[in-house]
Amino acid sequence: MPLKVLDATVSSFDAVLEKFRSEAPTHNTNLILFLADKDPSTSLSWCPDCVRAEPVIYKKLEASSDNVALLRAYVGDRPTWRNPQHPWRVDPRFKLTGVPTLMLWEDDVVKGRLEDHEAHIERKIDGLIAGK
Repeated sequence: MPLKVLDATVSSFDAVLEKFRSEAPTHNTNLILFLADKDPSTSLSWCPDCVRAEPVIYKKLEASSDNVALLRAYVGDRPTWRNPQHPWRVDPRFKLTGVPTLMLWEDDVVKGRLEDHEAHIERKIDGLIAGK
């Protein structure tokens, strides 16, 4: 099945999340991936953990036989993310502490998550997708 990807920034997140939520019942698996923005001078993320985890996550999701939806939420540049009052740090639904963070979204709530130190581990990604 194809992987459906939606992208959001902090400013567009609420509208994109509404679309993601409305389409969630049509997918077997719904995931939110919080990522650092790309550095315009290098076209790479400013976050080394994101650089390491993104290809592994995409490989696992693209290989899945499930109908998967992925909302990629970009946290901003490093100074924006470092602000303790960043919207996704203080949002009770997400309580982000690091990026990348991969979350399983089910029944309109977060049902599981992989934090920045584990989001690149294939068996953990498999476990999250399986709902373990």
